Amino acid sequence: MKTVRLSHIYEHTPRDVWRVATDLECLQEAVRGLLSFEGMPKGVIHQGQVVDVKVSMFGILPAQPYRMELIEFDDAEMRFKSNEVGMGVEHWQHSLRIVPHAQGAELHDEIEIEAGWRTPLIAVWARFMYKRRHKPRQKMLLRHSGSAG
Repeated sequence: MKTVRLSHIYEHTPRDVWRVATDLECLQEAVRGLLSFEGMPKGVIHQGQVVDVKVSMFGILPAQPYRMELIEFDDAEMRFKSNEVGMGVEHWQHSLRIVPHAQGAELHDEIEIEAGWRTPLIAVWARFMYKRRHKPRQKMLLRHSGSAG
């Protein structure tokens, strides 16, 4: 098992960052070019939600089944935890939380990964992918900051 931890600072309110971080359409935009999804629902994630999709790496490799289950979701505390499986990964547990920061908000990601002998390689991929979400999220926040939702 390997754990990847990242944090990013946003010059926006915690609530605005939470809104972008929990919207499935924003997720698709944040990973565009790395992952493409078939069957992704729209809207904000919620407690107990199960999302079954097909995921293609880079939009060119064959799409494979992938499941994400929201096992914890606390809108007031701005945190969630999901269990995910698919694409050769046996265990992918993602915890996300948003906390106030002097500059606005800080987003914390923690990803626990188990993929057998591929675990170290997939952990490197996870760190890259979650780090890469930061810039697209900044752009989305500039567009959506303060909007109702």
